[in-house]
Amino acid sequence: MNLLQRLALSVALGCAILVAMSQTSAQAADAGVYRHVVLFKFKDSASAEQVKSVEAAFRKLATQVDTITGYEWGTNVSPENKNEGFTHCFLVTFKDKAGLDVYLPHPAHDAFKAVLIPHLDKVLVIDYVSAK
Repeated sequence: MNLLQRLALSVALGCAILVAMSQTSAQAADAGVYRHVVLFKFKDSASAEQVKSVEAAFRKLATQVDTITGYEWGTNVSPENKNEGFTHCFLVTFKDKAGLDVYLPHPAHDAFKAVLIPHLDKVLVIDYVSAK
C-alpha cells in the first residue's frame, strides 16, 4: 500500500469515527428530553381551509415559545386503519418538563387554542421523557 492509499484510508477511517461519534452524541443529547405528542381529530364540519389554518397556527406557535427545542408534525399515512379518526400528529420537544410548564399557560398557546377549538372533535395528548 503506497503513501497515498494509506492517507486515503486514514481519512476515511477518521470520517467514519467522526460520524459514529456525532450520531452517538446526538442520541445522547436526545435522551431525557421531554416530548409532548398531540393528536387531533377534526369535526366533520371542519373545511380543508379551516384545518390548514390550524396547521399554520401550530407552526407559528412553535416559533413563539422559547422553551420549544424541536417541532414536527404530519398527517396519518398508516395503512393499518387504526387511527380512530385522528388525522394529525404534532410532536413538540422541550429540554425538560419545565419547558412544558412555560408552554402550557403561554399566551401564544392560548391564541393557538382559540384557532383550534372551534374545529376540534377530539384531542389525545401523551407526554413522555425520551429513553434510549
